[in-house]
Amino acid sequence: MNNLNYVMLVDDDDDDNYFHERVIKKVNTNIEVVTKTSGKSALYHIQEKRNENNLPGLIFLDINMPGMNGWEFLEEYNKLANTLQSKVIIIMLTTSDDAKDKAKAKEWAFVSDFINKPLNKLQFENIIATYFP
Repeated sequence: MNNLNYVMLVDDDDDDNYFHERVIKKVNTNIEVVTKTSGKSALYHIQEKRNENNLPGLIFLDINMPGMNGWEFLEEYNKLANTLQSKVIIIMLTTSDDAKDKAKAKEWAFVSDFINKPLNKLQFENIIATYFP
């Protein structure tokens, strides 16, 4: 897989988005960070990018959001072409520590991990090392 140069944060909490973007930029200032405050706007953004080379390499997805939550996003994302799905790493980034939520996330083949907020520098470095060597 290529180096990570584009991350999408999907979370309705502006403070969390700001903090997570700072963590990402501390690790690598060249990574472009796009924030979407709903599953619907994130899905629209991905569909708009249709070219596989324009997709985010990594999506951090929150569960609880108004309009279209993280689970609903995954249901719609699952309808996209497999070639698009295979280009993106999705990591659930949430305050939930419910075992049911973790199990539900594992049901989706394209969800790579489930971690609790807030994202920290070491976690992000480990994600890069694991998925973007």
